[in-house]
Amino acid sequence: MNIPETETNGDPGGSGRPGALRRRAVLKALGALGIGSATFRRAVASRADEEGGVTPDRLAQAEWIAGLELTEEERESTAKAVERSLEEFRELRAVEVGYDVPPALSFVPSPGLQPSGEVRRGRATPTEWHAMERPGSDEELAFLPVSELSALVRARAVTSIELTELYLGRLKKYDPMLKCVVNLTEEVAREQARKADAELAAGIYRGPLHGIPWGAKDLIAYPGYPTSWGATPFKDQVIDEKATVARRLEDAGAVLVAKLSLGALAMGDRWFGGRTNSPWDPRRGSSGSSAGSASATAAGLVGFAIGSETLGSIVSPCRACGASGLRPTFGRVSRHGCMPLSWSMDKLGPIARSLEDCALVLDAIHGADGFDPAAVDQPFDWPSPVDLRSLRVGYLDDPERPVEERLELVVLRGLGVELVSIELPGDLPTGAVTMMLGTEAAAVFDELTRGHVTEGLNSWPVTFRRGQFVPAVEYLRASRVRTLLMRRMAELMETIDLYVCEAQDLALTNLTGHPTAVLPFGTREVDGRHGPGSITFTGRLYDESTLLAASNAFQRATGDHLRRPPLEGAFAEFSERQEEAEDQD
Repeated sequence: MNIPETETNGDPGGSGRPGALRRRAVLKALGALGIGSATFRRAVASRADEEGGVTPDRLAQAEWIAGLELTEEERESTAKAVERSLEEFRELRAVEVGYDVPPALSFVPSPGLQPSGEVRRGRATPTEWHAMERPGSDEELAFLPVSELSALVRARAVTSIELTELYLGRLKKYDPMLKCVVNLTEEVAREQARKADAELAAGIYRGPLHGIPWGAKDLIAYPGYPTSWGATPFKDQVIDEKATVARRLEDAGAVLVAKLSLGALAMGDRWFGGRTNSPWDPRRGSSGSSAGSASATAAGLVGFAIGSETLGSIVSPCRACGASGLRPTFGRVSRHGCMPLSWSMDKLGPIARSLEDCALVLDAIHGADGFDPAAVDQPFDWPSPVDLRSLRVGYLDDPERPVEERLELVVLRGLGVELVSIELPGDLPTGAVTMMLGTEAAAVFDELTRGHVTEGLNSWPVTFRRGQFVPAVEYLRASRVRTLLMRRMAELMETIDLYVCEAQDLALTNLTGHPTAVLPFGTREVDGRHGPGSITFTGRLYDESTLLAASNAFQRATGDHLRRPPLEGAFAEFSERQEEAEDQD
């Protein structure tokens, strides 16, 4: 997408003043050199507006702001370096760099990771195959997990086209209340569903996702449909390529029925179409940024969905909507064809009605593709061969909740695992390291900042502007502290196979790249209404097989994922409010 430009006399910032180019370039140069604070750099830049550009004297006049005292020799060399950088910046700014071009760097959450041997993909099966009869109502059918829908489709007790029309109808009915759909993909959905049914009739079966309708978070590109990124400046953007995750799901026989909402540029649950709401209580937002993916899945509007997470965007909406989700290990799933936000933190993962469904989806989409430099091949087996009785599961002590009264620990003990009290790394400034996210995002969307584009971007513009003033030295310092976090987590995970908590570790585990499963557990009350509670399990890097084996067993033991949101009652209230509003108009 090209941001409209105005006549600026060579000023990409749009001020129309020639001096603004020099000022901004100086700020960039000083920032890249890691010299002084943002205030200091602004002071030097303002002096550069005057005749003669950056000089040693002008550097000296600004030093007091930053509390610096450079020597004459340092001033001389710094002034010359900044002047040289100005020309380099001009040359670099003349090169058009698309949103799909990453830096020549890749984050590796497990340094020294050896390439895998044979990687199995598309061979997973549900842990239990059994003959099923079609439910007595479409409502029951819509809420079945993928593992059971798959059995019905395979037995031809229900066709893919029937499921597709069912979900398309539900998306149309409930979207005005939930605001979870950006665009329906009806044409391609019906074409894929007819193909799935024809293949089954011919004896061709692609696996447990064959004929199952799914929804894509609308940062996943698919030809012929807009990929809006949830943001006003991009709402009509069409990316003429098929994201790897969409291609792999298509190869597995899945049917794309909708592009689902996300908060603007993957922030929160507010997008250019409004606020996506929780099906448990549409008065509340669904959280985000995989807002539509979680809301639609929990409401029985799709069989499953794909979301993404950089700092909580799968876990958080699953908690708010009562869905099950998996944030895989960083690099497990290719992000090719998807909106970048933070090259070193973005991850794609499934959102479904059960964790077993998440395992079936992960099996279809994981692995390197030759496009995303961070994507790797590592084994994933489902059903998992792990013996639960051999597992060591960590938990965090809670002074206000004795161990014997914590239901999650009672359930785990009943599964035969060994429980181990642990402490998460707490001696490093994890929150400060997340500055890397904002800085990378500022680089991705630099064009928006320079074009003064702010409409429909939630609070991103402030973050983007802040990122413009992070020196390269400080970004790399944060990256080095991140390495220390990774080492601390590696030491912890040597003592356990996984741990259970209540998602207070989102910043830590997103920075270290560890996989997390989130699932409904218990209840919670918000604004006088009861909704699902939640819990998370975090596993070792690339060991989703063990993580999902334990968390899936826990989920089956508790059964909280089988509860349905009170959609009909909520929809009746919504319709009544709509009618009252129309009468008032």
